[in-house]
Amino acid sequence: MSSSHVKVHVMRHGEVENPERIVYGRLPEYHLSALGQKMVRMSAEEFKRMSDEGANIVYLAMSPLTRTRESAAPITELLGLEGHPDERVIEADNHFEGLHVNREEILKNPRHWPYLLNPLRPSWGEPFTHQAHRMAEAIKDAGAQALARGGSGAEAIVVSHQLPIWMARRSAEGKFLPHDPRTRQCNLASITTFEFDDLWSPQRPKISYKEPAAPLYSGVIQLPGS
Repeated sequence: MSSSHVKVHVMRHGEVENPERIVYGRLPEYHLSALGQKMVRMSAEEFKRMSDEGANIVYLAMSPLTRTRESAAPITELLGLEGHPDERVIEADNHFEGLHVNREEILKNPRHWPYLLNPLRPSWGEPFTHQAHRMAEAIKDAGAQALARGGSGAEAIVVSHQLPIWMARRSAEGKFLPHDPRTRQCNLASITTFEFDDLWSPQRPKISYKEPAAPLYSGVIQLPGS
């Protein structure tokens, strides 16, 4: 093990209360549902189990949005870690924010059409490359904070959103960023772990993934921008 071995666990927030199925994106005051609270509690309990078994988890960062702050709260409670807001792990910007998006909305509103021309960028929101870059910086910085606090072998947690997490993972794995959203392996309250043998080396991190809240997924509807 190198002197700068570190793990950064990137957790997605839990289910949000959103009966109107709005693309809430970066909008404030979208709170976790009762089920979402249970989801993030299960993930926090997983981190507590890891800590009890010897994981040196010493740093917690999160997107500043309401749903990610609420998702980080049980981690603070169980592990005693102060949460540090980080704008770099916020949800992706999205032209459709604040709308209930369906086929009719898209086809009958010409103002949307220019935003649909290039799904590879994508033209409707923040470029995939920008998301991957800011997330990589934030993950590395969380790792550096963990090293500074706990030394080699320390671990950090970052609470973020589905698309930015998926972009960080695909970039770290050297894969093309454009993708089919249905293929994302980043479910609610899931944990994607980036393990760096040497944080300062250009070597790619090892990636692992787990879903502590999987027993609660049945019937949950997920939307883009969530």
